[in-house]
Amino acid sequence: MSNPSSRWTKVAAVLALVAAGLVMPPATATAAFPPSDRGAFPPSDRAVLPSPATARAAFPYQDPGLPVPVRVADLMSRMSLDDKLGQMTQAERGSASAADVTAYRLGSVLSGGGSAPPVNTAAGWADMYDSYQNAALATPLGIPLVYGVDAVHGHNNVVGATIFPHNIGLGATRDPDLAERIGRAVAEEVSGTGIDWNFAPCLCVARDDRWGRTYESFGETPDLPASMTSIVTGLQGERLGGPASVMATAKHYVGDGGTTGGADQGDTRLSEADLRAVHLPPFAAAVRRGVGSVMISFSRWNGVKVHGHRYLITTVLKEELGFGGFVVSDWNGIDQIDGVPGTSALDVRTAVNAGIDMVMVPVEWRRFIDLLRAEVRAGRVSTARVDDAVRRVLTKKFELGLFEKPLTDRSYTASVGSAAHRALARQAVARSQVVLKNDGGVLPLARTGGKIFVAGKNADDIGNQSGGWTITWQGSSGAITPGTTILQGIRNTVGSAATVTYSRDGSGIDGSYRVAVAVVGETPYAETKGDRPGGLGLDAADLNTIATLRASGVPVVVVLVSGRPLDIAAELPGWNAAVAAWLPGTEGQGVADVLFGLVPPTGRLPMTWMRASSQQPINAGDGKAPLFAQGHGLT
Repeated sequence: MSNPSSRWTKVAAVLALVAAGLVMPPATATAAFPPSDRGAFPPSDRAVLPSPATARAAFPYQDPGLPVPVRVADLMSRMSLDDKLGQMTQAERGSASAADVTAYRLGSVLSGGGSAPPVNTAAGWADMYDSYQNAALATPLGIPLVYGVDAVHGHNNVVGATIFPHNIGLGATRDPDLAERIGRAVAEEVSGTGIDWNFAPCLCVARDDRWGRTYESFGETPDLPASMTSIVTGLQGERLGGPASVMATAKHYVGDGGTTGGADQGDTRLSEADLRAVHLPPFAAAVRRGVGSVMISFSRWNGVKVHGHRYLITTVLKEELGFGGFVVSDWNGIDQIDGVPGTSALDVRTAVNAGIDMVMVPVEWRRFIDLLRAEVRAGRVSTARVDDAVRRVLTKKFELGLFEKPLTDRSYTASVGSAAHRALARQAVARSQVVLKNDGGVLPLARTGGKIFVAGKNADDIGNQSGGWTITWQGSSGAITPGTTILQGIRNTVGSAATVTYSRDGSGIDGSYRVAVAVVGETPYAETKGDRPGGLGLDAADLNTIATLRASGVPVVVVLVSGRPLDIAAELPGWNAAVAAWLPGTEGQGVADVLFGLVPPTGRLPMTWMRASSQQPINAGDGKAPLFAQGHGLT
């Protein structure tokens, strides 16, 4: 570490030279070095302006005592076009090195699903984040970057993090206060790895269960996602920049849950009145809570890609709703505007002119910068539009306190996967359980006496019960991260007071058991791969497992681990009890808590449960007769 007094001596010397006219002030100095074709500046440019690390208040934008608008205006007066274009660009860590961040003035880096540092631990993430942040601080103006990640149900890319239930389960709790507390816990774990921007919550209103992102929705009617925007307050705090404050993202704006046939990235064919009535209210609620960013949907509205929809982005979101944060595109989302693969000049100018402020271009970010520079110089994207975008981005960086505290707050690193957060997750799991059927009062199960048989592919599998967006983008089966499986939860609950036998396929059961618990359902998936247009029934392995259990003659309790309602009407009469466990995450003990009556069942369906797959889409108030109505849940 260098001597602070010597740093200030150097700063004073530079300022004296500026005052004497022997060295150009920052604004003209930056402009004096024309960018190369790749947008990088020569190293000599970096000596002109003292960095925040050496001269915190050498210039107005570095003075935390000044109002944010004043700091933003001062900083922008010192920025070249390439400085501004860098702030509008977000690259994926796998395609952008720390040196790239410095050379291209990148405003943001992200980790896509499963994109982790070589050492996938909380400390490994913090070290990676700090390396990128130090690279940003080494730029001439020392503008910190903002690092984004999809922590959509916990800090789910990080091995050892607490994995909470997916949103569909939280919607079943009907508990905004619980959602806010979960947001706070996630913010602490995210902060402990340095990350300051979360691409969550998803505020989609899922209207067709065939959609592979149904589990990312809090519910099929707008009141549920709107009420659960409390998680935004949990993530950000009462204001950005407070302890463990992480900027939230309302996504995916707008209508992604209403596509025809539930097709991911499809077309939402609705009148404007219906779009406003069904899909817009959760975003309005998030804006009222001060959400820092909004992410645009891949989908279309009546045939027009939302990524290029100026009316929806600028007129409705920014002007009508008064959104003052910044708009970010989704992964390569602007590439689809012109219908041709790859990023084109038309894609770039349409998206930016529509009102997108930061563009997520994971790999081809250099091309994006070059194209946007050319569009600005040609007058097809105005400098006013660029300045508006950059002003919005910089405002959030100042509000987050990144200029004062750019590096990881390691005091939160130990919170990743902490006992307190796992206890909160266990509570959320229990509150999310929906008892669909309970003939003869088979539930709650007695904790003492006799033998209990447990079967099913999802009974002893952390990966399956956590679902997609867990460690990797699509998720995977197996012991992918520490936690408690549902089987372990059952065994923990009964201890030595009863015998628990497990067989994945149900083989070995006989009439000597007092109950059989089948934990079945879906295996992990995320968007696109999770679309199920061909039907929503249980697979053959699950049906065979349940049939084996039923053949023994003992009561059968079916626990459904899934990201949506499943087509079970034909099988349900043969089950004594059925519980929708959704995708509970790492704390399977919460499922056992309800099965054995340690916690009373209070969950209620956030979605209408179909009588048959052919009824899709089926939603509250549409006149179709469901198997279970939205709001159903036995107590």
